[in-house]
Amino acid sequence: MSNRPSGRLADALRPVSLTPGAARHAEGSCIIRMGVTEVLCTASVEGKVPPFLRGQGQGWVTAEYGMLPRATHTRGDREAARGKQSGRTQEIQRLIGRSLRAVTDLKAMGEMTVTVDCDVLTADGGTRCASITGAWVALHLAFEHCRRMNVITRNPLRDQVAAVSCGVWSGTPVLDLDYAEDSKADADANFVLTGGGGIVEVQGTAEGAPFSDDELLALLRLARAGTAELFAKQRDAVGM
Repeated sequence: MSNRPSGRLADALRPVSLTPGAARHAEGSCIIRMGVTEVLCTASVEGKVPPFLRGQGQGWVTAEYGMLPRATHTRGDREAARGKQSGRTQEIQRLIGRSLRAVTDLKAMGEMTVTVDCDVLTADGGTRCASITGAWVALHLAFEHCRRMNVITRNPLRDQVAAVSCGVWSGTPVLDLDYAEDSKADADANFVLTGGGGIVEVQGTAEGAPFSDDELLALLRLARAGTAELFAKQRDAVGM
């Protein structure tokens, strides 16, 4: 029997779906659902690069992240209305951008920029991880659109990238925290991993007592198993 609030086993993901082509006008798009968490990811292509890359014959992939006002139980202010982004938002969108660039051959893009917007429709924990996983699908579809239009000769993505949260709940390492677990976990960590087994980023925090090497490795093992399932979902979504 599981003691998790959701009743899931320690190594079970929430139900996951990736729906490609969710936004009519974007070159690539995807809605990812992980349990109740739901994120719309859109990839937009521009035929230019930031000033620091001009004339270097390479492209750029960047990301923006935001939560709709009623993504959570109570309404949050729009950051545009406040006139600035929160530190959390800036940190998450930089993480998404780094994760995508880690598996992209920027030279193969030529001088173009792809901006992936990740808009959280409903939040129930793991929004940054869901954003990364869905963003890869949107980016892949955008690159395939460019290839069909003869803008590029091949898809510049070298590998898949996905992310999942893990944590220590009531002394037990568990996979894919929802909000009920994340808000009360002894420790939680986000793992960004590649299809080839590489580690892009690990963000880990002890909420109570420090966690051990063995617990960290147990979380990594859970993350590898979880992302293996996410990679399969990504491949299905893009027809690989």
